[in-house]
Amino acid sequence: MIITHQGQTPRIDPSAWVAPDATVCGAVTLGPGVRVMHGARIVGESGGRVTLGRDVIIYENAVLRATSRHDCRIGNYTLIGPHAHVTGAEIADECYLATGVTVLPEAWLGPRCDVRVGAVVHLKTRLPEGTVVPVHWVAVGDPVEILPPDQHDSIWARQKPLDFPRTVFGVDRTAPDFMITLTRKLSDDLAPHRNDIIVDGAGAGI
Repeated sequence: MIITHQGQTPRIDPSAWVAPDATVCGAVTLGPGVRVMHGARIVGESGGRVTLGRDVIIYENAVLRATSRHDCRIGNYTLIGPHAHVTGAEIADECYLATGVTVLPEAWLGPRCDVRVGAVVHLKTRLPEGTVVPVHWVAVGDPVEILPPDQHDSIWARQKPLDFPRTVFGVDRTAPDFMITLTRKLSDDLAPHRNDIIVDGAGAGI
């Protein structure tokens, strides 16, 4: 399904292919040879842009998202596995993100990184070229530290100063009624989807 959001219609190269039950919404550009498989979701929210280079493969049920605060860019010849979730990050050429990987806003992955099953690349984290993040491990910080999931205290010590709520949502974690403020803000931010338009056919060519 190709959807125009806030006047932005996805730009899809004629050689790319989007499965009929996938969703491509808003300010999204798909380069030559891109394949978006069944159930995947690629969404440019509120002015945020998602850009995929040449021969990028997005497997089933993966989610790529940009927001007004964070664009999302995927380099050439990169594969994103089933159920992976990438928001507002930049991923260079020839990277491999396995099943269930999470990459959070302002992360940067250099060329030929290998992020393995269930691993997390945290907010504002930079992975140098060729970095491997092991199965279910967590990469956090700049310079990066790669930690096993059972080291929560060490992960949190690196993660807390990155201030996820303020960076991603623009909300102070210590504010009274934090979740009320957060969800009301998100409700307002996402309200323009009520005016989305489903586009017939395969979308607009580049």
